[in-house]
Amino acid sequence: MTAVDARVSVEGGRDEQAEVFALRDWLTAEPEFRGRVGTAGRELRPDEMGGVVDVVTVALSNEGALTVLAGSVAVWLRQRRSTIKVKIVTEDGRTREISATGPAADVIAAKVEPDGL
Repeated sequence: MTAVDARVSVEGGRDEQAEVFALRDWLTAEPEFRGRVGTAGRELRPDEMGGVVDVVTVALSNEGALTVLAGSVAVWLRQRRSTIKVKIVTEDGRTREISATGPAADVIAAKVEPDGL
C-alpha cells in the first residue's frame, strides 16, 4: 500500500468544531502521526463570515498506520462524555464509521478492527 490520506470527521458533542480540534490534538500526540496531522474545512457559504474546520486529515504512511489511526480514535472516543460519531475515509474510498456515548465506546471499539477498513 502506498501512502494515503485519511479524513476523519466528527459529528455530535456540544461543539463539533471543538471536538475536531480535540481529536486533532489527540492524534498529534501519537508518535505514528507526528507531523502528519492537520485540519481541513468546507467552502464558505455566502452568508458565512469565517471558515469552518470540519475534518482532521492524517497522512498515512502504510497499512499499519491505518490500524493505529482506528485504534487511537477508538481510545479517544472512550473518553468523550457526549454522543459522538466519527467517520474515517481514506482517499481510496475505504470508510469506517463508529458512534459512542461516553463509556459505551468500549462496547463498539471492536467496530474499528483494521480488516474492516
